[in-house]
Amino acid sequence: MKTSTVLFLLVHLSLHTVDEGHAINPSCSCVRFTSTHGKERGTFSSPDYPRPYPRGLCLLYTFHAEPHQIVELVFTDFDIYKEHLDCTRGDFLKVYSEGGTHGPGPPGINEYSAWSRILCGNRADAPPAIYSHGPLMVLELQSGEKMSNASGFIGTYRFIDRRNFETDGVKVVDTLCDYVFTSQPNRPAHGRFYSPRYPSGYPSNVRCSYHFNARKHERIKLIFEESYLQKGDESCLNRADIIKVFDGKTSTAPVIAMLCNEIVGYEILSTGPELLIQFTANSNIQGQGFKASYQFLMEDNSSADVENNRKTGVVDGLSALGPAVSAATSSCHQVFRSDKTSGGKLISPLYPSPYPPKTQCHYDFLASGRERVRIVFEDFSLQRVTGSIIDCESMDSLDVFLYVDGRLEKMASYCGNDVPKPLMSNGPKLSIEFRGIYSSRYSRGFKISYSFVEDYAIATGKQLLEFPCAFVYNSTERRRGVVTSPNHPGLYPRDTECNYFFYGRKNERVHLRFTHFDVEGVVPCEAVSASDYVQFSSKMIDKGSQRHCGQLRELQIASEGNFLRVTFRSNDRLDGTGFKAEYIFLKDSEMQSIKPDSSVSGTFGSKKTTLGRMILLYFIYFLIKV
Repeated sequence: MKTSTVLFLLVHLSLHTVDEGHAINPSCSCVRFTSTHGKERGTFSSPDYPRPYPRGLCLLYTFHAEPHQIVELVFTDFDIYKEHLDCTRGDFLKVYSEGGTHGPGPPGINEYSAWSRILCGNRADAPPAIYSHGPLMVLELQSGEKMSNASGFIGTYRFIDRRNFETDGVKVVDTLCDYVFTSQPNRPAHGRFYSPRYPSGYPSNVRCSYHFNARKHERIKLIFEESYLQKGDESCLNRADIIKVFDGKTSTAPVIAMLCNEIVGYEILSTGPELLIQFTANSNIQGQGFKASYQFLMEDNSSADVENNRKTGVVDGLSALGPAVSAATSSCHQVFRSDKTSGGKLISPLYPSPYPPKTQCHYDFLASGRERVRIVFEDFSLQRVTGSIIDCESMDSLDVFLYVDGRLEKMASYCGNDVPKPLMSNGPKLSIEFRGIYSSRYSRGFKISYSFVEDYAIATGKQLLEFPCAFVYNSTERRRGVVTSPNHPGLYPRDTECNYFFYGRKNERVHLRFTHFDVEGVVPCEAVSASDYVQFSSKMIDKGSQRHCGQLRELQIASEGNFLRVTFRSNDRLDGTGFKAEYIFLKDSEMQSIKPDSSVSGTFGSKKTTLGRMILLYFIYFLIKV
């Protein structure tokens, strides 16, 4: 039969194999799309779209590309009646892609092929795009007899060259996905790397290593442009698919980052000439994977990209500064790098005297490795207009910028005379812009203490190298103490996960009493409400534990056994001052008369109970005893 770029309908196949629910149904009608005659893109839709599709429907959409191509499908509208949550009964759209697990049949997609994913619901339930593993993809649309007003779907297809997604490194012999990237004088200092089979879903049960070797006085910059492993905001400790970045040659080096879930524009800068990435995928449902870029940078040039990211208005502001303030502008635009200094002071022009009018300054901070930028305001006095402050746009102000999803985004604006709370970056970069439109003999400007920290300004516990932010509290070293969120009492950093592990002796339990709790979010503190959260568990891996967020005045926690894990996780929106808690390890014999709120593992009470009052008495007892 002659193939054509025009879609055509095949009559029911003569085969009548029963569909077992996993394999493709060969008795369906078929619509075929091919890449012959130079047609590389087009549209497809359900029957009668946008009117409801027929009932009792069984239709196959076959997309056949050239051998060097893969298929891309993008749904612009999607509405398949969801009769069951798992989409396996009623109406559904199954996706088959060559390269998956095969039954006894020949290679390719046939009645023995297993579907790779199944879709139903509305647009939010459909992925942004679907990619085939090889040159062939099949969609199977089936509708039951139950009536509905679901309108079906419409989308675009495209045949794209799979060679656009080849990793630039040298593949290690006899490995599936291990690569080496070496900086050489006569080769490009930048390139790209991908997860296996990207942009299609990566295979399960794989472990890939990406080794980066720079030259002396060079560092490695990475940008994970897109990383789609799993949906949601679970702790990376609970994820089977994860990316680990080590600040060195081997997996014994400090961990810079642990990436899971969905991330866009995440940037990493090594402290030295070697860096290792390990990608592990053990989940049953695979994500799309990741695409990333790398660059070998000379140490003296590592801040060049920061200069390029400055806002045009800041540069234009230089011309607005008259001769009278030229002496002050020499230190008005600066870049502070952690490889040059671990911290210092930053002051406004002429501080503590009034800053000149029409002053515009820009300050960039660039950390590396595990470091974050911490800003502490020691003095703050800017000229303000009369009346109450509605916003800072029309008066002298200091703006703080973070890099979110690869873009410079304003975190906060400060004006007036109130000293802001301490701040911390969400990654290796932070920028400050000072706009002094007016001036007054009463406006001193500002004085800031900045530092590059690896401990997230958490003063207690022993920090672990195996995680970007993790601390251990062991009763053999200290039986009681204080634990805080990152940067407390300032605003906690965005896009951050910190874990706290409490280990008691065999017959001990750990108890926490929170004296401050301010974590941005709405109960039940889930991703759908863009909530940050704190989670408690008596297991190292536990997805079902209750989350806590909001402003809580009474929160007391008791572990089920001698181990307790506390996970703090923030997203890229809004801020809070976090938490402060007192902890104590108590022997079981000291707790015989105390009954916890719940005996279910992983479930904790948050109300003021007899247990809470008894814990408080124990705290007082030990304080008096010491």
